[in-house]
Amino acid sequence: MEELKKSDIKIIDDYLEFLKYNKNYSDKTIKNYRIDLEDFFELLKEEALDYKDVTYDILMNLFKHFEKKKLTNKSISRHISSIKGFYKYLVMEGLINVNPFLSVSMPKKEKKLPRYLTYEELLEIFHNLEIETDYDLRDRLILELLYGTGVRVSELVSIKKEDIDFNNQSIRVFGKGKKERIVYYNDVVAELLNKYLKVYHNLNKTKSPYLILNYHGEELTTAGISYIINQVIKKISFKKHVTPHMLRHSFATHLLNNGCDLLTVRELLGHQSISTTGIYTHVTLEQIKEVYKNCHPRGKK
Repeated sequence: MEELKKSDIKIIDDYLEFLKYNKNYSDKTIKNYRIDLEDFFELLKEEALDYKDVTYDILMNLFKHFEKKKLTNKSISRHISSIKGFYKYLVMEGLINVNPFLSVSMPKKEKKLPRYLTYEELLEIFHNLEIETDYDLRDRLILELLYGTGVRVSELVSIKKEDIDFNNQSIRVFGKGKKERIVYYNDVVAELLNKYLKVYHNLNKTKSPYLILNYHGEELTTAGISYIINQVIKKISFKKHVTPHMLRHSFATHLLNNGCDLLTVRELLGHQSISTTGIYTHVTLEQIKEVYKNCHPRGKK
């Protein structure tokens, strides 16, 4: 990155600072945007171009390098979104007059059905988890919260004790863009949470306000949650690879399979668009198809 001009580095920094403080973008998103923009500026440098002189035709030629890298449409869309937002910012700041991205469209994303666990598979995991230490209790609570509330792993690690309403069995979480919403937990989680809080002082070595703590008594990271789940699954010799997001997918899929409406699931997941939640209907349709085949007298050969 030392090869970029100082003026280029500054405009990137200014834009990312705008996203952080004016748009409330997460640190992870800003990090990805920086990578995309630096890559874009490297391309401009190779072509001896200034970012202010970019036109639609130039963009189309520059984007051909995505084909060489064999990036997925999802990855390409993220790159374009990063740079598109940057040029919108340049227009807003009066640094350029015309946004060359106005006619640029996003490639269609590959539709992938979310991976989830069946309820029987989840029961197998929970029944094989042995709670012998305070940290075993914490690990079980992590799994139950992810499946019982449908929160994102980034939301889970940010939960503080003060965010929990024990009377209503609800938790205030902050999703993408720091948007606040309320999620609910079941009686199984409630019982486990009460047990965990009785030993919480043993784990909280730093008087942290966060609910889920690491071995140092500090807030766990999202990577830490993934590591814990991997260790738990490995310990019980479960046959599938399990991720935090799979538990969120399982939460949504099981609600829909049991008759919950799409709008309610959307609110619980914190999706802005109903179309985002709609992908789970593909999963439930697969479930319906399977049930039909197994139950209809002519469904079996």
